[in-house]
Amino acid sequence: MSTAGITTREVVDARKERIGPEEALELIGQASRLIVARGKKVLTFNPSRGSLDEDEVLKAVIGPSGNLRAPAIRRGKTLLIGFNEEAFEKAL
Repeated sequence: MSTAGITTREVVDARKERIGPEEALELIGQASRLIVARGKKVLTFNPSRGSLDEDEVLKAVIGPSGNLRAPAIRRGKTLLIGFNEEAFEKAL
C-alpha cells in the first residue's frame, strides 16, 4: 500500500481481534462497494442497494476459522476482503 501512496490509520491483528459473521455483516453494511478476492476469483457486491444475499456474502467473506478473511481493507466506502493484486491496484 505504501507504493500506492496510501497511509494506514488503523491496523487490527486478526489473530487477537476476531470478527465473526454478525460483525462482518455490520461492517459490510457500512460499505457501498464490497470486493472479495479468493485467489484469482474476484467478486463485487453493492451492499448499499439492499439486495444482498447474506448467505452468499458470508460464504465469500468468512474463512474456515469462522471469522472474517484477511486482509480486510476499508478505503472510504469500499471494503476489500482477501488478496488479489490486480483488484487492489484497481480499487486503491
